[in-house]
Amino acid sequence: MVQQQESDKAAAKRTMHEVHPHTAGIDVGSRSHWVAVDAKRDDQPVREFGSFTGDVVKMAKWLESCGVTTVAMESTGVYWIPVYDVLEAAGFEVLLVNAKHVRNVPGRKSDVKDCQWLQQLHSFGLLRGSFRPTQEILELRTYTRQRSRIVRDAARCVQHMEKAMLEMNLQLHHVISELTGVTGMAIVRAIVGGEHDGRKLAELRDRRCREPKEKLAAALQGTFKTELVFVLEQSLSAYDHQIRMLAKCDERIEQKLEVLEKAALEKLASEGKEPQPCPPPKPRQVKGNQPKFEIQSPLHRLCGDIDITQILPLATALNFVAEVGTDMSRWPTEKHFTSWLTLAPGTHITGGQSFSGRRGPAKNRAGLILRQAAVAIGRTQTALGGFYRRLSARGLGSTAAIATARKMAAFIYRALKDGRPLRDVGLAAYEQQHQDRQLRQLGKRAASLGYQIVPMPMQAAAGPN
Repeated sequence: MVQQQESDKAAAKRTMHEVHPHTAGIDVGSRSHWVAVDAKRDDQPVREFGSFTGDVVKMAKWLESCGVTTVAMESTGVYWIPVYDVLEAAGFEVLLVNAKHVRNVPGRKSDVKDCQWLQQLHSFGLLRGSFRPTQEILELRTYTRQRSRIVRDAARCVQHMEKAMLEMNLQLHHVISELTGVTGMAIVRAIVGGEHDGRKLAELRDRRCREPKEKLAAALQGTFKTELVFVLEQSLSAYDHQIRMLAKCDERIEQKLEVLEKAALEKLASEGKEPQPCPPPKPRQVKGNQPKFEIQSPLHRLCGDIDITQILPLATALNFVAEVGTDMSRWPTEKHFTSWLTLAPGTHITGGQSFSGRRGPAKNRAGLILRQAAVAIGRTQTALGGFYRRLSARGLGSTAAIATARKMAAFIYRALKDGRPLRDVGLAAYEQQHQDRQLRQLGKRAASLGYQIVPMPMQAAAGPN
């Protein structure tokens, strides 16, 4: 019986044709990497290499001597990144495979079998690589992700300052809207400097503060314990450090955008095309930790004279481009793109019957960026805002954000791939389109029942005076 099963497996293997004959499989680890090539290419087709850079370089040279041109490996933590960079720089085609796609195959109980299995699957063309943007976009993505981490750490420092002030019974949050504003930071620095008189602290009130000095002074009467003032000082110092780091990070992002904009202009010149003027910027007020440098013009040039800030806020557009890039050729259609963003409904269909449309785990950063932007756009007087509010009014809160984000992703995909300009038609035009669509649907339903819709006269529709 066992021999019959083995013969069946061998026969099945013979019926499959190799798609990539020059392949290798790598099982990535923290201390060592196991590499497998075809048994015909080396006397020792499975080898172990260390995780040091020199060992990875030796791995690349060995693969080159074996005639390997394409490599498949699992995305294990962050250990795959240096291996990917070295192999890509050496000229190999590297396929980064999602571990979920191959982990459920039974019978693989060791790293040696893992790398051999990856090599075999890749040779038959059964593996699909994960998306990885170009090196230029990767550098920009690293800066934007670091910026997001700095903003989160700065917010945590503000929370620590607020907690220390509450423990000293300084009710400053009742009289000012934001602790990091002009009035709040002036008062915090004065407290750390040794000033504990509420009336003198109230004199630091900015002229734009709405609350009177008397109420501010009453809120600043506290205990001022030594240990809590020390905690406040430490939190303030950490916050100042995060703000300095944020400024340096913004400087790097601005420099990178200038490099990318220059490269886009050079590409247009080489193709004999003239750059299109950037649309006028929308009036905006820089608040909080929003970037203070120019974003719209570099992104307009980087996206091929397409201004995606027409439907996305500036900072959101920057983060989205840093995650996805501008090359939409990696996704055949907009449905592939929205599915990759985890914005498409699930397709759990058996026997022609749909059992569930629930989405899978939404861990895609770019999809999360669009979902957060959709909630903010729902408060605007735009077509997308009207679409979000129409779904929200039906009690579909989270679904409204996902559906709006998917619509935004489809707009961006068409614009970047086909060169279609992005323009918001406006709230009035969207509501008119929705009304016309409802009338067409009612007309079809009435016709199926043998009736006809007749519009009411204007005076009758308005009702009696």
